[in-house]
Amino acid sequence: MSLVNETPQWKALQAHWEAMKTVRMQDLFADDPGRAKAMTMEVAGLRLDYSKNLVTQETLDRLVELAEAVDLQGWIRRMFEGESINNTEGRAVLHIALRNRSNRSILVDGEDVMPEINRVLARMESFVGRVRSGDWRGYTGERITDVVNIGIGGSNLGPKMICAALAPYQSENLRVHFVSNVDGTHLVETVRPLDPATTLFIVASKTFTTQETMTNAASARDWLLTALGDQAAVARHFVAVSTNAEKVAAFGIDTANMFGFWDWVGGRYSLWSAIGLPIALAVGFDRFLELLDGAHAMDEHFRSADLRENMPALMGLIGLWYANFAGARTHAVLPYDQSLRFLPAYLQQGDMESNGKGVTREGVAVDYSTGPVVWGEPGTDGQHAFYQLIHQGTQMIPADFIGAIHSHNELGDHHPKFMANFFAQTEALMRGRTHDEAQAEMLGSGMTEEKARLLAPHRTFPGNRPTNSILMDSLTPQTLGALVAFYEHRIFTQGIVWGINSFDQWGVELGKKLANVILDEIKKGKVTADHDPSTRALLDYFIQHRGA
Repeated sequence: MSLVNETPQWKALQAHWEAMKTVRMQDLFADDPGRAKAMTMEVAGLRLDYSKNLVTQETLDRLVELAEAVDLQGWIRRMFEGESINNTEGRAVLHIALRNRSNRSILVDGEDVMPEINRVLARMESFVGRVRSGDWRGYTGERITDVVNIGIGGSNLGPKMICAALAPYQSENLRVHFVSNVDGTHLVETVRPLDPATTLFIVASKTFTTQETMTNAASARDWLLTALGDQAAVARHFVAVSTNAEKVAAFGIDTANMFGFWDWVGGRYSLWSAIGLPIALAVGFDRFLELLDGAHAMDEHFRSADLRENMPALMGLIGLWYANFAGARTHAVLPYDQSLRFLPAYLQQGDMESNGKGVTREGVAVDYSTGPVVWGEPGTDGQHAFYQLIHQGTQMIPADFIGAIHSHNELGDHHPKFMANFFAQTEALMRGRTHDEAQAEMLGSGMTEEKARLLAPHRTFPGNRPTNSILMDSLTPQTLGALVAFYEHRIFTQGIVWGINSFDQWGVELGKKLANVILDEIKKGKVTADHDPSTRALLDYFIQHRGA
């Protein structure tokens, strides 16, 4: 099977970039007064302006032609119909079913998955209602005041990101915390201020064997039992999100309080499932359903919209334009909302674990760039850290700016100042500042001609740096759900065009396997395996000095 970069559509885009790389965005706006309006769309409460990109209508047409050549719409249909598009694991990819608010049938191996999804949602609703109402009590009869989610990867990042984003909707009577790192500091510092008698733990591990999660869970159980003394207390202070009933029961958790999910849900796409239990506890089950509603609205758009008007598909194709033709190697996600501070890290996993692949679905090595490095921080902190590189550095860094018209915390003129920076940064990145403009500005301020001449190169900005602007009225469960689903489908679009499987993660496995070997050596105090010289020396040093 030929690679996508061997297609006529790919080669046409290469030739098109040669013509586009010297084009200035300012000229595109000057030539087309309606550009901003034409390149703005609204879907599911999100308003996207993608006019500040190095693209023309010809660019978009050619990108869509590439997507059509790889049958992107056919792959979208296959995902929504439950086909096993995760070919290396023989699984369907159905995070979209978890938020299928239309409740239409979705079949996997001839069986409709919706009844079972609805059963789990009903069990979650009942449990959340009991905890939030105070009906669920701890071992000593006290009401639960704190919930600690123990998980890692998708069992941590998604729920943590959503809970932080929806903090204004959280109950004052129930605080939610997250522990993921196997570094003992994470658990110890999280539980230090908590009361064991009023703390509930959620252990999120599909197999109930994940090393980091189960190590933290065992230590959390020890902490609880040290305080409460009775093994029976575990069943009142621990619940599980897992499919391994035997191990859950052996841990001491009542399997009636075990919430399952399915192998067609990848960890990084699982916040919509029972993995979202801490979200529902934090904001209430009705708000959790609103989150699903927002994602479903974006799903329906992605499933049915023409590619030329399909928000996630177009953004995936434009990102691919920069990654494969303009030479961009990273993509910045820059939320102008402190509540979205964990969104860049969440999308980092979502994108890089999905599309960080070097072979096609058929196992053929690719010779073109796939997943970019995804990174970012909230504005305005980022402006005083890394924006310098985006503005005046030597590499192109496409960036998404995400903001809300209304803040949940309108304090004086904070939000207008905040959003003024949002708009100023996208304008500055596009316009830049010429040498003459920089020199004229300095002369206008009274600077000498000699000094202005010397400083002008340092105050010149190349501009022409691409950005997307995503606005919403306010950050609500619905708009947040739509935003996350938008990025999921953007990732999917790029994976399909690159011809890779975005839904496995074999690269995670090797390190885990080696870590088990090394852990055994550390415990025995002796290096016995066939390590490389550097690793052997490091282990010898660590074991020797830890023993001392």
